[in-house]
Amino acid sequence: MFQKILIANRGEVAVRIARAARASKMTVVGVCSTADQGAGWLAEMDEVVCIGGPSPRESYLRFDRIVQAALQTGATAIHPGWGFLAENARFAALCEQHGITFIGPSPRVMEMMGLKSPAKAAMRAAGLDVIPGSIGLLVDIDDALKVAARVGYPLILKADAGGGGRGMRLCHDDAALKAGYISASNEAQSAFGNGALYLESYLTGGRHIEVQVIGDRFGHAVHLYERECSIQRNHQKLIEESPSPALTPDQREELGARAARAAASIGYAGAGTIEFLRAQSGRIHFMEMNTRLQVEHPVTEMITGIDIVQEQFNVAANRSLRLSQIDVRVRGHAIECRINAEDPADDFRPSPGVITRMDVPLDRGPGTVRVDTHVAAGYEVPPYYDSLIAKVIVHAPDRTSAIETMVRTLSAAVIEGVATTIPLHLAVLASAEFARGEYDTRSIPGWKPRQKARV
Repeated sequence: MFQKILIANRGEVAVRIARAARASKMTVVGVCSTADQGAGWLAEMDEVVCIGGPSPRESYLRFDRIVQAALQTGATAIHPGWGFLAENARFAALCEQHGITFIGPSPRVMEMMGLKSPAKAAMRAAGLDVIPGSIGLLVDIDDALKVAARVGYPLILKADAGGGGRGMRLCHDDAALKAGYISASNEAQSAFGNGALYLESYLTGGRHIEVQVIGDRFGHAVHLYERECSIQRNHQKLIEESPSPALTPDQREELGARAARAAASIGYAGAGTIEFLRAQSGRIHFMEMNTRLQVEHPVTEMITGIDIVQEQFNVAANRSLRLSQIDVRVRGHAIECRINAEDPADDFRPSPGVITRMDVPLDRGPGTVRVDTHVAAGYEVPPYYDSLIAKVIVHAPDRTSAIETMVRTLSAAVIEGVATTIPLHLAVLASAEFARGEYDTRSIPGWKPRQKARV
């Protein structure tokens, strides 16, 4: 195992990785921007290197400075966390060039799965269903119109290098497709430096279900079952749970096995997530693969008892998987709520500022509560980065008890100084749709956005 690692990230994910590393007797190097200097979460690091100014482009996205920090501190491995450089194949390759282990899949696999069109081709070859649409990238608008005539509306344009909802346009007719093609391509070029697009059927009323996989460099892969991620806003996840209420036990086993086989077929080494869309018909289609640790990974850890970060360390150290599929079992039910510094009553307006009080109780049973956070009273939420304050994860013997535990916990939580998304989570948890497990990606159950006053 590694003696010293560098964490190329900040905040909650940096704290999560640091604690796992110290549990494995590793020395931990953290990096920070000038905006994060003096932040309380840096106390979790054994050493800290400031790598630049407050904006991500001046610091957390600087390949050269992060690699230099690893070299000068003697760190032999870099964990990228999620976001920033976590799925950047060029960064992974640069680490390798300098003899530093990148804790994640190979640059080749990251590059293949990072672009949606090659990823779909690889997963189609691995036996997974993909959403009907263009075969490969669109050549031009005329090509898009031909696909539309073959597949039928509604359709959705997507950026090949996309993420976070950028470079996407919903189209219901030829006129919308023509206009959307230009605007989506321009947005993708600006955001990702790649304006290439592809086209898919827009499946309404779908469920977003993802499967956690872990593979090693010796051709082995296992799945850690699925997470339900259908409660979203603008393609950003709000609440995750496992097991998914939309799957039967047999469907769960089959989907997991197919995902593990697909991961092994591309030589995937590390932790990753294969994301699917379950159509109203019940058919499950591959969407994309995230070649990194996911924000919602604690949901899986709670139901399986497996520390996914520790497994990442093990695989990155060129060891065989310590797990066989028979070792992985689902126990009970877990739910995660992401608590962000945003005001859901004001169209989710960001709410940076100083948190004057923070108390999330851990004893509101009947289930158990885990809080992953980098925040304490006195912490200032900066305007430069993700607004995540904490993740509250509950685990209970069954789904009803898990919902009750989350409601009790969030109802008793006190976070003062900034607006948070707790009211949104409580509204969802109290809704009849969520209680029945009958929800999809079209809306947020139980939540009614404030109507803007007419002038």
